[in-house]
Amino acid sequence: MTTHQNAPRTPRTPRRLGTTGPSVFPLGLGCMGMSALYGEADRSESIATIHAALDAGVTLLDTGDFYGMGHNELLINEALRTAPAAAREQALTSVKFGALRTVEGGFAGYDGRPDAVRNFLAYSLQRLGRDHVDVYRIARVDPDVPIEETVGAIAEAVQAGHVRHIGLSEVGAETLRRAAAVAPISDLQIEYSLISRGIEEEILPTARELGIGVTAYGVLSRGLISGHFGRDRALAPGDFRGMSPRFQGDNLDRNLDLVDALRKVADSKGVSVAQIAIAWVLARGEDIVPLVGARRRDRLDEALGALDVELTSADLTAIEEAVPVGAAAGDRYPEAQMAHLDSEH
Repeated sequence: MTTHQNAPRTPRTPRRLGTTGPSVFPLGLGCMGMSALYGEADRSESIATIHAALDAGVTLLDTGDFYGMGHNELLINEALRTAPAAAREQALTSVKFGALRTVEGGFAGYDGRPDAVRNFLAYSLQRLGRDHVDVYRIARVDPDVPIEETVGAIAEAVQAGHVRHIGLSEVGAETLRRAAAVAPISDLQIEYSLISRGIEEEILPTARELGIGVTAYGVLSRGLISGHFGRDRALAPGDFRGMSPRFQGDNLDRNLDLVDALRKVADSKGVSVAQIAIAWVLARGEDIVPLVGARRRDRLDEALGALDVELTSADLTAIEEAVPVGAAAGDRYPEAQMAHLDSEH
């Protein structure tokens, strides 16, 4: 088990993305759900949520060029253009690339060739309306292209001033080492939550050894451990949770039993389930920046409240007794998508 790092901090002390990356607000805003995979989103509320995040001090906006086939980058562009200048200037963009899409909205693999890297980047810069991306990373390793070639192409973009920092996403320890041997890596974006703790065995220690930070997505497991997801909830058309193993049948019941146990701990602290789940990730180390996928201002406000939750050693023990390591029922993704995760091999 990873040792808890309880260094003194104020609730909003910036965290640095590794030894070479930028300093950022301790929570980042994951923008995917504003464009894709969770059903329809309210555009005006999405933009208002980005504005509210920036106003609260959030600096890192995370997206992917394939979220809504460019829709999400255009949304962020609009939000930044209409934000106050000071907020706009503090914003940092973290962009994933490489996923190939179909007209019907399906996924058709990943492309990490150097020429593809340059092509994806050119389109992202245009859609974002910026002259650089702050952190650029391939979403999943292309099995047909050595990671050294993909990272090398991003390193060339860094030298040209089009990218500030190189990140990675969902890679295992060996790939992390190979990539870091080519160029400095700021952070690894990977799923990490109370019910997704696989990185603790090898990936997180390797990242720490190499001075690579972690931007943790899925800290509420796509709403599963947010305290807001009920057993009888009907999912909207296009919501990919309808195919997610952890949201299916008996798996859902077992996982929500874990949430019920976690709720008791949260209630004893006078905080929400979502807040205690996010606070737990924050407590795992100063080198971890949780990404919260809020699509509405009320959900953003709740997530920001996690920064004020102080967890004692007794609290951490109670949390992990409520949700033990490996207790989750079902895989993180459907089988076909799990096959694309270098981090799971």
